[in-house]
Amino acid sequence: MDTIPPRHHRRYDTLEQEAYLNLWRTYDRLKLIEEELFNTYELSAQQYNALRLLRAAEGTGLTVQGIGSKLISRAPDMTRMLDRLEQRGWIARTRRADNRRVVDVHITAAGIQLLDQLSEPICEVHRRQLGHLSPAKLKQFVALLAEARQPLEDPDCPWAVTVPPRQSPESPAN
Repeated sequence: MDTIPPRHHRRYDTLEQEAYLNLWRTYDRLKLIEEELFNTYELSAQQYNALRLLRAAEGTGLTVQGIGSKLISRAPDMTRMLDRLEQRGWIARTRRADNRRVVDVHITAAGIQLLDQLSEPICEVHRRQLGHLSPAKLKQFVALLAEARQPLEDPDCPWAVTVPPRQSPESPAN
């Protein structure tokens, strides 16, 4: 009887695919730790991010579009997300008298209190996620991530950074 040799599958089609799938898997593992904390507060990562942005803009607030442009990841339904935050008393929204289509969003005292309460637990989450890496490796990791997304970012996005060209091992350091 003829035996069929085992098929040898490449695990990844390209090096880019391997890098992307490893990034996706890493995100999934890191997100689980974050979700443990946020689930106890019935809060999503997007909602937490919006509250942090509003705290940074305390006094002036942000428009709905302003929040959307600064979020770490896109939020398909900003209105529904803001509705939930408002129902819980963490934000307040007002329409501008001169342009009723523009909605300004402000964090409330309760929203600030929630962020204060989450401050240390969030730091502990980040330590659990990435605390095993040295400061030098973390800086290198941050730089590589910024470099990877740089051509994909809108230049006006707060996440857009100018990445200096890499020095090749052969080139002299300046």
